[in-house]
Amino acid sequence: RSRPLGGAAPAQPRPAERRGLRRGATEPRAAAKMLSSPWARFYSNSCCLCCHVRTGTIILGVWYLIINSVVLLILLSALTDPDQYHLTSAELGGEFEFMDDANMCIATAISLLMILICAMATYGAYKQHAAWIIPFFCYQIFDFALNTLVAISVLVYPSTIQDYLRQLPNNFPYKEEIMSVNPTCLVVIILLFISVILAFKGYLISCVWNCYRYINGRNNSDVLVYITTNDTAV
Repeated sequence: RSRPLGGAAPAQPRPAERRGLRRGATEPRAAAKMLSSPWARFYSNSCCLCCHVRTGTIILGVWYLIINSVVLLILLSALTDPDQYHLTSAELGGEFEFMDDANMCIATAISLLMILICAMATYGAYKQHAAWIIPFFCYQIFDFALNTLVAISVLVYPSTIQDYLRQLPNNFPYKEEIMSVNPTCLVVIILLFISVILAFKGYLISCVWNCYRYINGRNNSDVLVYITTNDTAV
């Protein structure tokens, strides 16, 4: 072989470097394989047909944060002034109270936990920390499963709707009109309503999941590897 003018032979890659280069060359192939998986068809960077999944997750987290903050303010005001939100058994038509102190404390703790989870999801989407979104995603899955169980219980035991309506207070709005509806028609209406809610919640779950995948993939793509010197790889 001819040498360059300087007289120095061209540097040959060491065995460790060659292994690093071969391993680095397989990275795009592995990424392409991951994108060709069956779950990749559900992946999208946009939600609500116009905004990015990261923006949608931030908006969703702020919306849940506002709702739970309002609920927390109502609960705290009820704890400070119990007579304002206390309903007697005569008003409810039964032998139980609308909300006692123990239930109020449990509801307050749940509201505080939800505020923390929503704040973590909003911060994680804004600062692109994927791990902070996981608690909010788990809450969405739990909420979806709970609504699914409600739909299944209504489908399997349709008579529970009439029993629930009878337990409502006598001054409940439109109670008589709802009870006068055909039970079969009422079950169909309730199932359609729950199906629409489940479809909407499922779409929100997919948006948050796509945001998690986007941030996780973006963070992984920023890592530089396979710059080798002797036996050390960075």
